[in-house]
This record gives sequence, structure tokens and C-alpha cells, in this order.
Amino acid sequence: MVNAPHDPAHTGTENIIDVRGLRNQFGTQVVHEQLDLQVRRGEILGVVGGSGTGKSVLLRSIVGLQRPAAGQVKVFGQDLSALSTQARSRYERRFGVLFQQGALFSSLTVLENIALPLTEYGGLDADQARGVSAMKLALAGLPIAAGDKFPAELSGGMIKRAALARALALDPDILFLDEPTAGLDPISAAAFDRLILTLRDALGLTVFLVTHDLDTLYAICDRVAVLSARRVLVADRIEAVAAFDDPWIRQYFQGPRGRAASVAALRSAATATQQGHP
Repeated sequence: MVNAPHDPAHTGTENIIDVRGLRNQFGTQVVHEQLDLQVRRGEILGVVGGSGTGKSVLLRSIVGLQRPAAGQVKVFGQDLSALSTQARSRYERRFGVLFQQGALFSSLTVLENIALPLTEYGGLDADQARGVSAMKLALAGLPIAAGDKFPAELSGGMIKRAALARALALDPDILFLDEPTAGLDPISAAAFDRLILTLRDALGLTVFLVTHDLDTLYAICDRVAVLSARRVLVADRIEAVAAFDDPWIRQYFQGPRGRAASVAALRSAATATQQGHP
């Protein structure tokens, strides 16, 4: 990885997510066919692909919001679709999901949004949930004063962080992020990337990240998976993916934006080395 975001020893060889032969379709439209993908414990995997390749559909299939037409999805070694509702719920509570646009409840304050999974699934009373929510708010880099605001009163970057705090509410093992930096200015996006990297390293998270942001891919992702022709075309370290012989990959990674992101990552790595950081 160009930017070497963390010690490789932190990433295990165990596949915490194992997708085999996945088929997703809506009516006659087949989105995925014989799709295979493995996600290793402790890594940040970036998932990219052209419009209509089913990046968000893949995420929804893994977390159980989209039932595949065929294939198998194992998480934590379990085929969750084969479990009872109660057993599946215990595993799903180990997921934290940040949806596109944040998906916060507009009628609830930020703290109430974060507290909701704590009271519904975590067994906490209102006072306990509020205290934990305040800690999650700080973990996501928001001031406590933001907790009493409604989503409509927040900037785009604050909405993303509030949604991240809610995703972290139940102390998940896997964090699913769907276009987390979309709509953010470059400075806010870079700050959010650094936050994800810090949280992964501090909490030992595995991160499944759907994005189109090349800066994010170069800055924090250990591997990148490219969706194309209804399946995973390649999943590897970003240098290997960028060199893969495919027209879409060449246009995406070797175009002006891709070259700029690569140069920025190299400069960042050089600066870190000069400052004595690993």
C-alpha cells in the first residue's frame, strides 16, 4: 500500500467475511453472478466499481438487508441466513453500518439517534444510553454540544460523524461504510479518513468501505476490490489493482484524478517517514 496506513501485523489472515457464488437480481436484471469476495479480520477493504455494478447491493447482502438469489455469505464463520432470527440478531449486533447520507432520524436529536440502538438492542435505560452516546459522540470527533442538535442543524461533515457515532454505538467488530466521504470538501474528507484509520487501529475494527474517492483508497485502504461484469474483477493491494489490465481500471486509476491521488499518497508517506512515523 502506498501510504502504509498501519502495521501489517494488525491484519490477520482469517476471513471474517466470506462471500461465495453470490447472485443478486431484481426481476430480470442480474446485478451479481458468481461473485466471490473475502474480507480479512482487521483490514480496511475499499470496494469500487462503475455505476450499476452493485457496490451498495453487495454491502446490503452482507449485512442481511438484501437476500441473495443464490450463493452464500458467511460472517464470523456463520451463514447468517441459516440461523434462527434470535441467533442471527446476536451476530448482526456486531455490525456497525453508516449508510449513504447518514440516514439519521430527522425527528431525533443526535444523542437520541445514537442512543436508539443502545436502548433497543443494548439493554440500557435512557440515562445509561445517554452517557454512552456522549462517549461515542466524542469518539467520532464531535463536541458534546452537537448532541442536542437535530440532523437538519448539522453540516454535511457533522452528519457523517454523527452517523458514525451511531454505527459505533454497540461496539461492533465490523464497520460497514457506504460512500462515507461523498459530498464532503477535501479537507473534511481527509479528516474523516484519518478518523476511520484511527478507530480501526484503536478498536481493532474490520472496515468494509464502499467509495468512489481515490484519495480514500490510497490513504487508508489495505486492499481494494473492483466490481465489474457482475463479479469481483480483482481484489488486491492498490498498486496491483492500479496495474491490472482492464479498461475501466486504467481510466479510473491512471486518469488525472488517479495520478493526483497516487502522488499525494506518496508525498504523505515521504513526509511521515521524514517525521519518524512508521
